[in-house]
Amino acid sequence: THLIINGRKIRFFSTRNPAELPWRDLGVDLVMECTGSFTSKSKANVHLESGAKKVLISAPGEADVDATVVYGVNDDVITDDMTVVSNASCTTNCLSPVAKVLNENIGIVKGVMTTIHALTNDQTVTDVRHKDLRRARSGVENMIPTKTGAAKAVGLVLPELKGKLDGLAIRVPTVNVSV
Repeated sequence: THLIINGRKIRFFSTRNPAELPWRDLGVDLVMECTGSFTSKSKANVHLESGAKKVLISAPGEADVDATVVYGVNDDVITDDMTVVSNASCTTNCLSPVAKVLNENIGIVKGVMTTIHALTNDQTVTDVRHKDLRRARSGVENMIPTKTGAAKAVGLVLPELKGKLDGLAIRVPTVNVSV
């Protein structure tokens, strides 16, 4: 199937199984894995087995990815032999450049961050039963304080800050825009 934009034909595919994608036939160099379903190297390898040369995960990666990278902060760690790289989370992409500048110029001994975060697709629309009372609340009607892995993930991007940052998230009922 094709999408035509300004007379240019662009192929697109719809499948839940990336093994069915013809990356090899198309000569694909890089797959941007943005489903949130293939966040480990072992799962993202299906794209490589289908013929892609590299995979960039647009979410926090599992421990087996080759690197977690925030461009402009630690993208110099990428080497040619890396095949599956995570681009971290949106919050880690926001926090890492600021943390890098602060640490380089005045040093960070300990830090705490708070993110005001738009609701995400794992939040419920209505109040429900849940063992975590915060997760039981409707995401579209409540501000919900919760945990975030972003501060910890900065340690993957900037190893010198490993264990120095902590944080929390406040999920707010907006469709987009986080601070």
